[in-house]
Formats: sequence, structure tokens, C-alpha cells
Amino acid sequence: MSDVFALDVSKGHSVGVWYRGNHCLREFECTHDQISFSPLLKLTEQAINPIIYFEATGVYSTPLERFCRDHQLQYSCLNRLELYLQSESLRRVKIDRKDAHRIAQSVAQHYYRLTTPWTRKYERLGQLNHFYGQVISYIKLKRLRLHTTLQQTFPEEEQLFSSRISRLALNVILLHPHPDFVRGISRTRLKNKLMSETDKSLSKMKCLKYAERLMKLAKNSYPAADKDSIQVRKAQYDCRQLIELVKQQDSLSKEMTTAPAAIPEDALYASAPGIGLQSVAQLIGELGDIRQFDNANQLNAYVGIDLNRYHSGQYTRQDHINKRGNPHLLDCQKHD
Repeated sequence: MSDVFALDVSKGHSVGVWYRGNHCLREFECTHDQISFSPLLKLTEQAINPIIYFEATGVYSTPLERFCRDHQLQYSCLNRLELYLQSESLRRVKIDRKDAHRIAQSVAQHYYRLTTPWTRKYERLGQLNHFYGQVISYIKLKRLRLHTTLQQTFPEEEQLFSSRISRLALNVILLHPHPDFVRGISRTRLKNKLMSETDKSLSKMKCLKYAERLMKLAKNSYPAADKDSIQVRKAQYDCRQLIELVKQQDSLSKEMTTAPAAIPEDALYASAPGIGLQSVAQLIGELGDIRQFDNANQLNAYVGIDLNRYHSGQYTRQDHINKRGNPHLLDCQKHD
């Protein structure tokens, strides 16, 4: 028999109730700070084997999770969809005291799995993975913006490199965002400029080839924007930001690919065909300790992969996999 603490979480604040069986012993409110968490801790010390239940609300519920972990309290961070399916009376928009009671009543009627906190090594890898994903998103956005700007300032320059976001390509675009920056410069001077002002060591022969191609592209270019236009400044601004983002991506990737070595299942993931070190790091970062799942069905549910079946009268459509869950897990191999 466990006492139930059910909290309805909102931004920086929670409304809670304390239940023993079907009887409510107390209603309370707390802000997510040390002053308000102290009385909540005292309440749990008076309770019988307390378990704290609250809905996962993104970043707003994380202080409550930290409180439970720090004080070694059992808790269940409830999935929003599962909670609404089990408790149809819970409202989706407005948050008030009644919802805390409804969470407690739902807990009494249905089984909700307790949350197993991630250990430090899994948590760190998860944070690295999320940061890495955020940087990748920024790179994609900045790359698109740079492409749009270059179409106005020097569209032919994108033909110079196979990858527009390599450090060499970005440094060259930063130095020469407009053909007028190239015109009038001798081949030797342009070659020396590429060798001295890019952050990648290049041979004289390779620099000379880049200089010749750049001069040829600049000669035939007819940009929409002038040399002193705002678009040229914008292209340089996007380049500088992309250079820093690519450096951050490389740094995070190196840190991520070395971190799984301390995790037991690292070798198991790496033994699967087609999975590299980057994918291993991302899988562990998203899944955490795989031993938290009792069976394959729980893992499939967490990832969001299940069979989609359709029957109508005498017609049965062929089963296919429905991918509607964690997009990072479904897509992690693309970054290897």
C-alpha cells in the first residue's frame, strides 16, 4: 500500500493532492524552487511508501523529476497520451486543482509504470545527443539561408565544392561572397590568399586549381546584387555562423563517439550490420539503458514502431510498419 502524491504541473508551479487509498488527506500547491519543495519533502516523510505521479510536460516537469531523484523518491512521469486515454475527464488545455484529483483517481484504477531515472553516463549522452541534433537543425537552416543569399551574390560559387558546408568551402565563400572580390586579382595572388586565409592546409597545386576555377566562375557570373549590398554582408554573416556550427558539430560528434565505451551494451549495438559509432551514440542517447524495457513490445512502443492493420468487410490490407514515434530514433542512422 503506497500513498499517492498526484501533481498537475504547469510552468514553474504545480497543484498537488495527497491520497491514501481513496481518501484525500491534503491539497497543496508548490512553486518549483527550494523554498516550496521543502514542505513537499516533509509531506512525503509523513507518508507511507510515497509515490509521486505527474504528467510529462516537457521542460516544465524536469524540476520535479530532479527533486524526486535528489531525495530518492519513487515517481512516475506519466505519458500525456496514455493518461488522457485512461482518464477521459482530464482536460487538455486548462490546468486546475481538479486535474490533480483526477490523476490520483486514475492511478488508483490503472497501473502506471514507475520511472527509472537514468544514470549519469546515460543522461550525459542523452544531453549530448539532443544538443547534437539541435546543432544539425541549425546547420540545415543556415545552409538554406546561405544558399538563398548566394543565388543573389555569387550563385556559381556553389559549383566549386561538393559540400557547401565544409570548412574550406565556407572560408572561400566568406572571403569571396561576390565575383567582384575575385576580379582583378592575379592567379598567383588568389592562390596565396587561399593558402593563407583558409583554416585547412592545402597544397600549392590544389590551391592553384581552386584559384583558376574561382576566377573562371567569377568571370562569367552576373549576380543580382552589387558588391557593397546588404546581401553580401548577409552571406558573410551566415558563413561565420555556419563555420562555428560545423566546429561545434565536429566537437560534439567526437565526444559522443567516445562516450559509449563506458556503457555495457556499446559492443552489442556496434555489432549490428550498418551501424557506426555515431549511430550507436545516438541510439543509446535516445533509449538510455535498454534494460529498462521488459520486452520488445515495450521497446517498439517507446520508439513508435508498430504494425498498422486495416480490415473492412472482406478486404484486408497488407500489414505495414507505422512510424509515428521518436523521429530521432527513426532517423539516427542518417548521420553516420
